[in-house]
Amino acid sequence: MSTSETTAPAVPEGVPEAAPSVVLPRFAEALRELGLAGVAARVRKFPEATRTAEEAAAAVGCELDAIVKSLIFAAHGLPGAEGPVPVLVLLDGASRAGLDQVREALGATNVTRAKADLVRETTGYAIGGVPPFGHRTRTPVLADRRLLAHPEVWAAAGTPHTVFPMAPADLVRHAGATLVDVREPTA
Repeated sequence: MSTSETTAPAVPEGVPEAAPSVVLPRFAEALRELGLAGVAARVRKFPEATRTAEEAAAAVGCELDAIVKSLIFAAHGLPGAEGPVPVLVLLDGASRAGLDQVREALGATNVTRAKADLVRETTGYAIGGVPPFGHRTRTPVLADRRLLAHPEVWAAAGTPHTVFPMAPADLVRHAGATLVDVREPTA
């Protein structure tokens, strides 16, 4: 177990104290199954939505790139798969996922952004609240290497109003992610 899993991180001024009752049962169960039950005590709930990375960073009081986006894509033409396969991409809040980079990392013929109904069906959560793990369906997971540049990142905790902090290496490991470079190239 890493230090980030056993020691509560410093909470930025103005961030509400944790309340375990704000954790959705599905996410709480996922945390228990992963041996991360203590993370539930670090979930923060905000009165205003943290649906976007910008909203989450403002609420937490952190840099935009310390927010983790959990994005679902549909990968087409994956070897051995019939039809599109949902894929989770974990990315820092300041970046955009490059569809070509995701496609290449997966070996797919095409990658598209998933529609809201596929996101809910695959994860069990609404867009803006998708956590990095604890989904209804097991999917391939890609995590952009840039997440590792931070000592701590904040990710959605199952609702558009809740987030939790974690060391990025721990988050990547518990999500079962493959580290890749999937950010859209900057001009």
